[in-house]
Parts: sequence; structure tokens; C-alpha cells
Amino acid sequence: MLTITKRLEFDAGHRIPDHRSKCRSLHGHRYVLEITLEGEPVNAPGCSDHGMLMDFTDVKAIAMAEVVEPWDHAFLVYREDRAIVEFLATLPGHNTVLLDRVPTVENLAQIAFETLAPHYQSRYGNALRLARLRLFETPNAWAEVCA
Repeated sequence: MLTITKRLEFDAGHRIPDHRSKCRSLHGHRYVLEITLEGEPVNAPGCSDHGMLMDFTDVKAIAMAEVVEPWDHAFLVYREDRAIVEFLATLPGHNTVLLDRVPTVENLAQIAFETLAPHYQSRYGNALRLARLRLFETPNAWAEVCA
């Protein structure tokens, strides 16, 4: 099997409400998202994607539309974190993304994987799949989800 990887970056804030350290405070990160697709190259002479798993422009466009643009410069908040949800609601036009899980890097990676996987597979059916997604919270700390 062959793989390709696309790397994208975005900025977002979050907090881990019950955490014992500084992470319980409002803060932000420069997240790095790595998307690794696995499959076989398209074998269609004359087709724009001939010889590719997927054009990197298309890999990026899907990730941008589904994860990066909604999360970039947003505050990613657990919907049960009532104090922060209510506070953010008082800020006109604030970009708040309500999540069904605490926004740890592990949970964010899982949410991103669940969101993106069907979009990549639907492009070429069973010939392509999201094999791995890495989400870096810092340059030295990340979570990884593998298919």
C-alpha cells in the first residue's frame, strides 16, 4: 500500500475543565494536522489524478472545509463546560465550537478523524482511506489516530 501525507496548521483555544494543571485555564495552541491517506494510485490515463492517490489540493480542500476552517481561530469547548459556554455566548460574533467531548488533543484528533474519514473514502471508494491522522498540540506533543 502507498501513503501520502498533507500537513495543515491552524490556531485555536480550549481548556480542559477538570485538569489539575494550567490546562484548566483558557489558552490556545498552534495546532498542526497531518492527514495520511492510503491506497493505490489512480490508473486512468488522461485523468488529472492519474498516478496519484489524490491530488494534494483536494486533500487540503476537504480538510480545510471540514475541520481547519471551522476550528481555526475558534474556541473549542466541551458543551458541558457551562461556565465557559455561557461566558463565550456573551461575546458578540465569537467563533465558538461546541464539542461533545472535552477538547483534549486526543479527543480532537478522534473527532477530526471521524469527520474526515468518510470524505476521503467517498472520493475513490475502497481504493482510498484515511489511514492516520496526527494532531500536534505543540511541536513535541501530539495524538495519533490510525484506521
